[in-house]
Amino acid sequence: MIHIENLCNTWGDTFSLEDISLDVKDGEYFVILGPTGAGKTLLLELIAGIHSPERGRIMIDGEDKTSRPPERRNIGFMYQDYSLFPHMDAKGNIEFGMRVRGIDHDERARRLGELVELFAISPLLSRDVTTLSGGEQQKVAMARALACYPKVLLLDEPFSALDERTKSRLIHEMKALHHQQRLTVVHVTHSQEEALRLADRIAVMMDGRIVQVGTPTEIFSHPATMDIADFVKVENIWAARVKECTHDTLTLDLYGHEVRMARPEQFDCTEREVRLLIRPEDIVVGSGNRTSARNRFHGMIMKVEQRGFYHVVRIDCGFPIVTVVTKNSVEELRLREGASVDIFFKTTALHVVSV
Repeated sequence: MIHIENLCNTWGDTFSLEDISLDVKDGEYFVILGPTGAGKTLLLELIAGIHSPERGRIMIDGEDKTSRPPERRNIGFMYQDYSLFPHMDAKGNIEFGMRVRGIDHDERARRLGELVELFAISPLLSRDVTTLSGGEQQKVAMARALACYPKVLLLDEPFSALDERTKSRLIHEMKALHHQQRLTVVHVTHSQEEALRLADRIAVMMDGRIVQVGTPTEIFSHPATMDIADFVKVENIWAARVKECTHDTLTLDLYGHEVRMARPEQFDCTEREVRLLIRPEDIVVGSGNRTSARNRFHGMIMKVEQRGFYHVVRIDCGFPIVTVVTKNSVEELRLREGASVDIFFKTTALHVVSV
C-alpha cells in the first residue's frame, strides 16, 4: 500500500530525516514509535504531501505520489490537536472535505449518515466544536478524516490530549474501527501503550532514522540496540560473556552464574562480550516445582514497590533482577524486603545484544 524509498529531508539547520525506507501493507495498522523530536510528525507530513522531500520516493497504492499535492493523494490526516474549524459546527467540519471536492448534496448526506452512525455522534452535529469534550472532538475529527473515503489514514498523536479513561476507551474503539473498515493506518506516537494495543507492526524512529521495524513482540522483547532497549523500558540489562555457542543454544557467564538461552538465528559465535536482556514480566517468582524454565536462581528481595495494580520486586541474586507481580502474588508468596525467593526464566525469554 505505502512504499517509502530513501526519503531524506532537512528541517532547519539542526535536524534531518535520513534515508527513510518503509513498507506499509494494505489494511495494516502501522505505528511509528519514538521519543519526542525523533522526526515522526515530519515523516507523516511528507507522506501526506504537506512538505516535499529533498530526495527519495513515496508510492501509495502503486502510484508515485512524491510530487503530488495533498488533495491528490487520497489521504485522511488527523493532527493531535484535531484542528477542527472553530467557525463551523460539527456537521460543517465533517462535510468540509466533501464540499471542497465537489461531492453532490445527496452523496454528502449519505456519507454523513454513515459516519454519524459509525461514531455515534448524532447529538453533536449542531454543536459548536469549541464546546465539545476531547473525546467528542476526536470523534468529529476522525469522521472528517474519513469522509472522502481515503486509501490511507494518518494519525499524529491522536490520543495525547485525552485523560486516561477516555484514551483507553477510544483506543478500543479505534481497534474495532480498523477491523471493521480494513483501513490502512499510519499512527505516530511516543506512547508504548498505544503501540502495544494497536499496532500490527511498529517502526521505531530515533534522531531522524528508522532503527528497527517489527511486530510488537519483536520490538519490546527483542530490541535491536541498547538505545531501543532503553526506550522500550527493558529494565533487566546485564553484561555477560559467551561460554559456549551451539547451533541452537548459547551458554553465558553472568557474574559467575551460568545462563542458557535459545541462540538467535543471526548470532555470530565469535562474539564474546554481550548484553543480556529480559523484560520484568518474563521473570517468574515462586516455586520451581511448577515451571519448566531452565534458568533458576535464588536471591533476596531488596525492595517491593507498588505501581498501581501491580508490584515491582527488586531482587539481588548476585546480580540485580527486576520483576513484576500482581498484588495477590505478593500476598500469597509473602514477598517482603529481606525475604529469600527463587526466580525463573525460560531460555526463549532472553535476548542478546552485541556490545
